[in-house]
Amino acid sequence: MASKSFLSKSNSRRSELLMPAGSLMKFKTAILYGADAVYAGTPEMSLRTKSEFSLEDLAEGIRFAHDRGKRVYLTLNLFSHNSDVEKLPHFLATIREIKPDGLIISDPGIFQYVKEKAPELELHVSTQASVCSWLTVDYWKQQGASLCVMARELSFEELKEIRKKCPDMRLETFAHGSMCMTYSGRCLLSNYMAERRSNSGNCAHSCRWNYKLRVRIKDGTLHEIELNDSNKNLFEFLLEEEFRPGQIFPIEEDEHGSYILNSKDLCLMPKLNQYLELGIDSLKVEGRHKTNYYVATVAKAYRQAIDDWYRNPDSWKPEPYMRELQAVQNRGYTLAFHHGRLTNLAHNFESSKSVSPHEFAGYIREWQGEDMIFEIKNEILPGDLIEFISPVNPTPIRMRLQHFTDALTGEITEKVSAGQSKAIRIHHSLFTSIKNLKKTTSSLTSVQKILPPLTVARKSKYITPSEQSRLLLDIETQAAEIQSLYVPEARKQALLEDIRFSREHALSLKVRKGPKMGSEGCCGKGCNGCLIFWHSDNKKSIPR
Repeated sequence: MASKSFLSKSNSRRSELLMPAGSLMKFKTAILYGADAVYAGTPEMSLRTKSEFSLEDLAEGIRFAHDRGKRVYLTLNLFSHNSDVEKLPHFLATIREIKPDGLIISDPGIFQYVKEKAPELELHVSTQASVCSWLTVDYWKQQGASLCVMARELSFEELKEIRKKCPDMRLETFAHGSMCMTYSGRCLLSNYMAERRSNSGNCAHSCRWNYKLRVRIKDGTLHEIELNDSNKNLFEFLLEEEFRPGQIFPIEEDEHGSYILNSKDLCLMPKLNQYLELGIDSLKVEGRHKTNYYVATVAKAYRQAIDDWYRNPDSWKPEPYMRELQAVQNRGYTLAFHHGRLTNLAHNFESSKSVSPHEFAGYIREWQGEDMIFEIKNEILPGDLIEFISPVNPTPIRMRLQHFTDALTGEITEKVSAGQSKAIRIHHSLFTSIKNLKKTTSSLTSVQKILPPLTVARKSKYITPSEQSRLLLDIETQAAEIQSLYVPEARKQALLEDIRFSREHALSLKVRKGPKMGSEGCCGKGCNGCLIFWHSDNKKSIPR
């Protein structure tokens, strides 16, 4: 149970939800789904070299946010070279015109420049500065910073001490998203392997690549060690480090290679109550390159979790929100440095692939009269269950379509695929499963309010048995990590064997797609499109 002193402090320092935005659409989606603030940047002067933002987009986004009482932080967090310094005057002049709520900086030289040339701007210290102690937080406070973004490598106990020793400094910490294998943004592996500078936001994620072992024969020729049924049990790959002779580190490799540097994704949702109780000022989500489906789903899950904790901290539990986060593709979730030192549970040695039983179906582009214009992001077949993630409705709104009407031509097809901004029309009357929504002239307004433009939707996705085993392993290891335990080695090995075994048979399996006919088609979730109810005499049997 949280103490009154902590609750009082938390309520006086209510944590904001800070979401990423790699484009104007994602920016608006983050605001729509509950972000208190958004961080964004332009390619020229930040670590967002793949950003789709122009300065004009940023100006529009800031107006959009401020009209809704939300905040915007811009990134100026590059490590500057001389050529970058030449761009500063023009860039800063533009920034002063569009008036963001904060500027995120990592380079001390740029920090000093902005402080002198634009003293009215609020300055935040980027996670790129690797702030790991209360002494460094205090240093930046003395320099004029309003907020410090803590390094991802901090433990919760270290954060507690920093909060105690720096009560007047605003603190921000990452709560969700990809993790770097080294101190955030300071890896040179991508530079070496792909000539892409990770310290300029252009990381190739070389740490997640599939690596295979090769052997060099004395004649100088290079050969692959081929693993097959006849020899796979003859090999064991080990590393021996120079200063610890005799201490052997195994490297597991199968016919698919090794993933020796692949971190799981950060997810602090299971411990979110501790960060809220501590009074962390800003909870940050990573993912500027992710889809607007990712932005919407993660924002909504954390928005609901944060609000529910403030309403009733004593009965708060993370499980309902974790179920939503599992609907987003991930590499497995980890608490990372929350407990301090990383364990083997924080890494995925089997695969670098992001997995989820759901995928992005599309989003609502606009409403035209009584029709929703729904842009397709992945193929939808007749009978597929589509779940609309409403920004205001607490639960998804489910429906099935048996045919699809092209938004431009009116052509009716039996399936629809993504590509070239492909969109379909959906009449508002099909959303009869929305609770208390009646078929009256006012129902259109009701549907549009619950499902406004930029609302995203997901659909079920076929995953192979090996992916199912991977998900099970991810969930079990996350549960063990939360309790500061290790998954028993026997259990872990059994799951890994399941993964390897099912991999061999995955390609021969027939993917079950197409219309869901008869009773087998009912998922029990209560949408309006199950075929088994279409000709029912008892209309009340249709789930609502």
